Amino acid sequence: MVLTTTVASAFFPVPSPDKPGKFGNGPASFSPLKIKTPTNDVLQVKANAHAPPKINGTSVGLKSGSLKNQEDTPTPPPRTFINQLPDWSMLLAAITTAFLAAEKQWMMLDWKPKRPDMLVHPFGLGRIAPDGLIFCQNFSIRSYEIGADGTSSIETLMNHLQETALNHVKKAGLLGDGFGCTPEMYKKNLIWVVTKMQVVVNHYPAWNDTVQVNTWVSRSGKNGMHRDWLVSDCKTGEILSRASSVWVMMNKKTRRLSKMPEEVRHEIEPYFLDSAPVVEDDDRKLPKLDEETADFICKGLTPRWNDLDVNQHVNNVKYIGWILESVPSTLLETHQLSALTLEYRRECGSDSVLQSLTAVDHPENETRSQCQHLLQLEKGGEILRGRTEWRPKNTSNDKVAIPTEILE
Repeated sequence: MVLTTTVASAFFPVPSPDKPGKFGNGPASFSPLKIKTPTNDVLQVKANAHAPPKINGTSVGLKSGSLKNQEDTPTPPPRTFINQLPDWSMLLAAITTAFLAAEKQWMMLDWKPKRPDMLVHPFGLGRIAPDGLIFCQNFSIRSYEIGADGTSSIETLMNHLQETALNHVKKAGLLGDGFGCTPEMYKKNLIWVVTKMQVVVNHYPAWNDTVQVNTWVSRSGKNGMHRDWLVSDCKTGEILSRASSVWVMMNKKTRRLSKMPEEVRHEIEPYFLDSAPVVEDDDRKLPKLDEETADFICKGLTPRWNDLDVNQHVNNVKYIGWILESVPSTLLETHQLSALTLEYRRECGSDSVLQSLTAVDHPENETRSQCQHLLQLEKGGEILRGRTEWRPKNTSNDKVAIPTEILE
């Protein structure tokens, strides 16, 4: 009988006489099991104790504790990575986020020029100086823009000049629906074409260098426009190269030169800067070469589709690459281009076949060389005449004084 009672109490707890039962506040006599409490302390059996049950004389391992205690004790949430973090983790995450954001902003500001009027993205579309006449834009020299000697090529420089000229028109609010033309020019089917270009290079930038290009326009006769460029090193402020050019208008449909309409003149005149060209005009006559007077000839030059611009003629920068095709490799290996003068005679289309002719002059000073160039159609029509000057590598041209208002 005692064994039966003990086993039953392990599964059916008996309420204590001092405490109310599970189903109300009735007396302890409600339980059918009544155990006397012995007077001595040798052995006491609590009504709610769990006696280890035995089956066939073998103890069965059951967890201690009553069912009542298991029901009353709340089940803790499962332990995960999130609820194991300390309370200050969220504060630490917020501080880290704020620090990273501040560091990023500081790095962006550190790349920008220090002048308040130039606090814009250094490699964006550029900015117009406070005077409203000079346009500035920065360029980083990319790995694909350098040549075998580790410096940028003349084509890279010419592309930077062309890009700043177009962005100047855009930033000034003069860009119409056409490519680099004003609204009035677009209405009259007029486009800009370059007739003469002069470039002087003091020093070629290297890979990862950052250069600043300044450009502005001025009057050139009744129907033309003069555009100048200054290229400087962003870190040192050294003048790397300078260029001057003359532009006129051509009718896009007839492909003939045109006078400047008064409506167009009123659009662009407010942006003219009264300043002398940064490159003095070289008025020396460029000779016409032929197969007898030329030292080197490269034939069979044809434009690719990517050489055409939106005006459906070959980009003027491509012409420079073509005239260099006939320059001897011995000169290219030991010298670098220091100056060039180009006179554009006619445009070149997608179906043209050209030849490049070069004559090398041998002056008394053997350290510097000069070449005469002619780019023409194989049928005989002239595309351009040019002159290039070459200096030994790792040398530079003589420095020239630049007006202060242009450098500021």
